[in-house]
Amino acid sequence: MATPLDLDQLQTFVAIVDSGSFTRAAEDVFKTQSAVSMQIRRLEERLGVSLFERTGRTIQVTEAGSRLLIYARRIISLSRETLSAFDSEAIQGQLRIGLPDDYAERFLPEILARFSRSNPLVELQIACEPSANLADHIDKGRLDVALVADCTVGQIQPEIVRREPLHFMTSAAHDVHQEAVLPLALGRSNCAWRSEGMKALDAAGLRYKVLFSSWSAQIIASAILAGLAVGVLPECALRPGMRVLGEHDGFPQLKDNEIGVLRARNSDGPVVSALVDHIRDSLANLQPAEGPARPQVKTELRGARLSRPKPGAAVATA
Repeated sequence: MATPLDLDQLQTFVAIVDSGSFTRAAEDVFKTQSAVSMQIRRLEERLGVSLFERTGRTIQVTEAGSRLLIYARRIISLSRETLSAFDSEAIQGQLRIGLPDDYAERFLPEILARFSRSNPLVELQIACEPSANLADHIDKGRLDVALVADCTVGQIQPEIVRREPLHFMTSAAHDVHQEAVLPLALGRSNCAWRSEGMKALDAAGLRYKVLFSSWSAQIIASAILAGLAVGVLPECALRPGMRVLGEHDGFPQLKDNEIGVLRARNSDGPVVSALVDHIRDSLANLQPAEGPARPQVKTELRGARLSRPKPGAAVATA
């Protein structure tokens, strides 16, 4: 494999994945459908793998195709970044982006680094607010791009750019998760993670009370680390001193969390597209801050945790 990969073929491959169709991808890359098919055939021959499975009119990305997609996005992004570095007419202007503070700490440094290197003349105006507020700002044109943790908010359909597990988390140094009435630290009333956690506890018949509620992930994390409450957070929020509560601890499994990108209706220029590309690339291969979030089962505590009373009614004090 000494010959470099063809960038044009990689762009066509990514276009097919993003559009879900050879036909739509052909329109996106300004090629005929037969030319697109030929490019993918040559790329598959070059790598010695099948990139798509075709069933009737539907296509699915193979495991090898999913692996290639990560590298293809990086290569395309680096190509654009290189061209921008030598472009005397580089993109200029201002761009308004919003994201929850949960994601600002974890995702923003990588996004800013990628974007600023390739677009040094663009001023970024950044807002940190809850997903519901950000979606409202997008709907009303007060933001150009928003990264949201709740993909059901707002009038505009988001592009899903990452999925990751959602967990009950507790302090690794405390046993607050064994209390008969579970103390919780959660987001505010319209937080999607809060709703998912409470719904799961209700379904499992576990009693709980909300002791802390805040828009700030820092406050939720502080309550967890202090051993004051159990929280519901995505895997990317796992920090040293926290541990995940799993089924061995008597806690139900939660649905995966989806992270989406919203674009304002009138924000479809090259600067917005460049930022969304960098967001997508930054989140594509991000690892948890504390490594894999795996429950640490303590045999001597398991019986006490599972023997906790489980009346059906939940106690909420938010």
